[in-house]
Amino acid sequence: MTVYVAVDGGQSTLRLAVVGVDGVHEAPGFSYHDDDPVAATVDAVARAWSGAACPGPVERAVLGLSGLPTSAPSRDALAAGVAGVLAAREVVLCADNVTAHAGALPDGYGVALSVGTGVNCLAVDAAAGVIHRVDGWGHLFGDDGSAFAIGRSGIAAVLRALDGRGMPTELSGSARRRYGPDLPQRLYTSRGVVDDTARFAVDVVDAATAGDGVAARIVGAAGRELARTAATGVAAMPGVGPVPVAHLGRLVAGGGVLVDAYREALAGASPRAVPVPAAGSALDGAMRLATAPEPTGYRTHLHVYRGSR
Repeated sequence: MTVYVAVDGGQSTLRLAVVGVDGVHEAPGFSYHDDDPVAATVDAVARAWSGAACPGPVERAVLGLSGLPTSAPSRDALAAGVAGVLAAREVVLCADNVTAHAGALPDGYGVALSVGTGVNCLAVDAAAGVIHRVDGWGHLFGDDGSAFAIGRSGIAAVLRALDGRGMPTELSGSARRRYGPDLPQRLYTSRGVVDDTARFAVDVVDAATAGDGVAARIVGAAGRELARTAATGVAAMPGVGPVPVAHLGRLVAGGGVLVDAYREALAGASPRAVPVPAAGSALDGAMRLATAPEPTGYRTHLHVYRGSR
């Protein structure tokens, strides 16, 4: 049996699947506070793999990661560790914007906007050799419109309402229910502060849907930021013709007020943009790349490691 493994490693959760086998296995995702991110990622893969109960060895594993190491030696160390865990002949590492694009747009053409704890966007024209990244710069300096950005804005609005600088909002009750009475201390001392903050985005979107004005303004601003990111990706595509744009991620799955704000802003920002449904998820993209004989369009963004097996 030839085994192919796919991994989608986000900041909230790492998900692992074996191609052709039902079931997705999870472990904690990437954290900026890990003392050794490489070891932590290898451990997360091992934990997820232990639940798969799948016979090896693995022919190829593809990992799309939000915490992809920046240096070649670190990537080799990570790939070698994963190869050891999986007994894999080949391990392919890439940023999660690559697997998101491969999942959303399997034809390898268009713009894929992935909205999760962070935001990543990739514009690809395989025939023209174009691959252009937009955002994905992390919670401190980018990820505009992400779950973290929405959650942070919602928490800031709660604290402004508390001290009198801001308008009253239903988010205050939501924050107490989620974080308890000591909200700032709990978040400032959390080793998973990015994930913990991002989880409040659901409360903000729910409050906006229910008509809370403060939450609605936050969600509207996030939608405009996402549209600006997608429109920038469209502008990087050669030619003047229409460009398919797909969005994916749990926060924007099924539509709703955030998607409405995004689509309205995108229509005004980019006449070439044609919204299309995402064909699949980032995990689907990792599975597609794991079994593809030639990863057309993405090769320059893949780090390939071949084990000694």
